[in-house]
Amino acid sequence: MLPVAKYYKSVIVLNLFTDWRCVAVAKIRLVNMMLYGFHGTYEYERELGQKFYFDVEAVTKDDGVIENDESNDNVHSTAIYATVKETVENKRFSHMRALAGHIADKLLSQYPSLAEVTVTARRNNATITGPMDYVEVEVTRRAK
Repeated sequence: MLPVAKYYKSVIVLNLFTDWRCVAVAKIRLVNMMLYGFHGTYEYERELGQKFYFDVEAVTKDDGVIENDESNDNVHSTAIYATVKETVENKRFSHMRALAGHIADKLLSQYPSLAEVTVTARRNNATITGPMDYVEVEVTRRAK
């Protein structure tokens, strides 16, 4: 037979779980988007342009889509891709960190239902002498 104290504690734990509501969040990932942009530290990089590759991970807040398959927030992969593409092709940045941060900030401001956005930007023709595959930066922004 269980002692009264342990039995009492287990009842309390069970009551806590029955009153607890599950918060559903989702991660939306777009991986290896290739876009052409005019970004770089050197003037010739900003004039000639180059290929950039992007990964975006957007984390939703309490996500009702998971529960009822209805979307009221308009957050979907097509909209995220369009925002990244528009930013990369129509703005110019000297640093990939600034570009990635701007994309993350823009996504958070467009979609209030996002809790966090991580943008990874890379390019494989960096101005570094020596063998390597690519240079990559990652920026994470959280909603206030």
